[in-house]
Amino acid sequence: MGRKNKQNPFAAKKRQKKEQAASGSDRRTEPYEEIKRDNEKFEKYYRLQNICVDTAEWQQFSVTIRENLPSAFRVTGFKDEAKALLNIIKTELFAEYIRGVAELRGTPADQVERPLCLPWYPDGLAYQLHLTRKDIRRSEPLYRLHNFLINETNAGAISRQEAVSMIPPIVLDVKPTDKVLDMCAAPGSKTAQLIEALHAEPEKYRIPPGFVLANDVDNNRCYMLVHQAKRLNSPCFLVTNHDSAYFPNLMKSAANGMKAVMKFNKILCDVPCSGDGTLRKNPDIWLKWNLAQAYNLHGIQYRIIRRGAEMLEVGGRLVYSTCSLNPIENEAVIQRIVSDYQGALEIVDASHLLPGLKCKPGLTEWKLASKEVDEVYSNFKEVPDKYHTIIRPNMFPLPKDQMANLGLEKCIRILPHFQDTGGFFVAVLCKKRQFPFEINDDKHLFPKKIEVEAAPKSSESIQIDEGKSVPWGPQRKRRRLHGYKEDPYVFFEENDHDWKEMREFFDLDDSLNYRCLLTRCVTEKKKNVYYCSELIRDLVLLNEDSIKIINTGVKAFARCENRHTDHPFRLAQEGLQTTNAFMGPKRRVEISKDDLILLLKCTDPTKPPSTTLLKESTQERCKELSVGSCIIKYTDQRFTLNVVGWRGTSSLRAYVDKNETMHIMRLLGVDPSEFEINKYEKAREEALKTAEKTLEELPANEIKCFGEDAQND
Repeated sequence: MGRKNKQNPFAAKKRQKKEQAASGSDRRTEPYEEIKRDNEKFEKYYRLQNICVDTAEWQQFSVTIRENLPSAFRVTGFKDEAKALLNIIKTELFAEYIRGVAELRGTPADQVERPLCLPWYPDGLAYQLHLTRKDIRRSEPLYRLHNFLINETNAGAISRQEAVSMIPPIVLDVKPTDKVLDMCAAPGSKTAQLIEALHAEPEKYRIPPGFVLANDVDNNRCYMLVHQAKRLNSPCFLVTNHDSAYFPNLMKSAANGMKAVMKFNKILCDVPCSGDGTLRKNPDIWLKWNLAQAYNLHGIQYRIIRRGAEMLEVGGRLVYSTCSLNPIENEAVIQRIVSDYQGALEIVDASHLLPGLKCKPGLTEWKLASKEVDEVYSNFKEVPDKYHTIIRPNMFPLPKDQMANLGLEKCIRILPHFQDTGGFFVAVLCKKRQFPFEINDDKHLFPKKIEVEAAPKSSESIQIDEGKSVPWGPQRKRRRLHGYKEDPYVFFEENDHDWKEMREFFDLDDSLNYRCLLTRCVTEKKKNVYYCSELIRDLVLLNEDSIKIINTGVKAFARCENRHTDHPFRLAQEGLQTTNAFMGPKRRVEISKDDLILLLKCTDPTKPPSTTLLKESTQERCKELSVGSCIIKYTDQRFTLNVVGWRGTSSLRAYVDKNETMHIMRLLGVDPSEFEINKYEKAREEALKTAEKTLEELPANEIKCFGEDAQND
């Protein structure tokens, strides 16, 4: 058979490029056309829903939703230096902000409005700027503000996040003892908040008893999630890749030595949605908004929250949220889940956790419409047969007498014009009793008895058991149909030689559970050693065959071969907040502010600072230390800083990256501008170099003509 009318799309694209080149037209050189922020169907539909009380409020809503969204950020509150950084933000950063905005807008500095402290965010740690992301990114007067936000975000000291996106983790009310599940976690800004809440009492818990399990259905987005969460370096964190609507029952070790089904006491369902609450941030939604999205997503959203409710323990809390304004994705889903389980779930009023937040109660009446919003339906009987597979009976509001018992008015609706934010919906549910069909033990899941303690993996045991080479081994990850196959999680054994050396060299406390140390490959020579909490270890060992685990643990030690030291491992800065709590005084050096600044300013790793340049007390302490990794400690009235160091034969250096260096120097009151880059100045310098190089390559007669032309001009 011939190809008939089939065409090769790659060849067609190649021909199109040739035609464009011949005609001289190239879309990349054409100016960007501003998106028209208007959609007749959007306006018609939301007027129909009466989301605004009157015409005046609708006008205010309509104007605000067409404006660009202000930027916002929050400070990582559990860190020791958070208060000091917050003070720097309020003074130095805001002074720079006012100067930059005044220059950008050509207005006097006293007329520039200061950033807004979000009144409903705990401890005053979140701020909203009167600037958009585009303003900050593309304006030279604001380059230092932009550098600050990027640097402190990379250092894990702040997080840039849309203001209303911060609300769901707040009303989830996470405590350090909670077992938390984030069902649709990527890209991870809310997950980071959950981790912060878990670590909110560092003085009470060296390692929090609870954990955060973050899941996402998209394999690639899971790695974005890992990147976000790694800035916080929590050993109580696990990333999985699974369809959240069909999330498997996870096993845990019960107190009696048997297996039991894991139940979570805090679950966040920030479900996929049409996203029309983000129109200010994503104006391209104006072009493609239609009701079909909401109708298609309603079933997915319901299945996710239903599965979440099944995994929730009695007395636990579940938060359902969307960045959509549509009642089909919001109130209709909550109405359906609450009515389906007849009193097992209760909507909770969580407004007391958000003092100062302007919001509206959930809707108790709404209407459905056709895709073009040219037909409106008040009940399912009015829906034409052709739409029966798209519009379902449970999308319509219940009769008023039934609706009165649901409590939908306890839901939180946020419209953009209330506090200059995006649109958002939040509902908080509490589980009052078990569902009749819940599986709460292992007898329905396992046909045979399974040992609770999974056998630890080692290179010896695997070679004996398999009788052949390890299929995944220490080689690079291989691309598969559903993403990459992850490396194994190999936990330390009791007689592990490396653990004995680590414990002795770093003076580690016996309370550090060596069984929670792990590596990601089966090899005799470990490269990196990670640490996770005991609960996370239990979850990994019991569930790695039933769910794809993407990442867990923080890097605690890294191999660092050095001919002058007998110990092959150094401390990793990423895991220092964990390992520091278990280390004795043997490998610690307390230094002064001047010494710390000297170490941080040394950016050439081949020329570490000589100990002779340090204060005498520091020199004496260094003499007592053998060559190898150590902790450099600096104590201030406001905070205590610990960084990983290396004691050389005649030197001492700090093992911190550029972002961490700038963060610490800022805290110490040192101007970090020598490490900053003005991308605009750099671009001008590069343009000048290019021009000079072009002149050098021109023939002498052309340069002469160029000079004469310039004089005539």
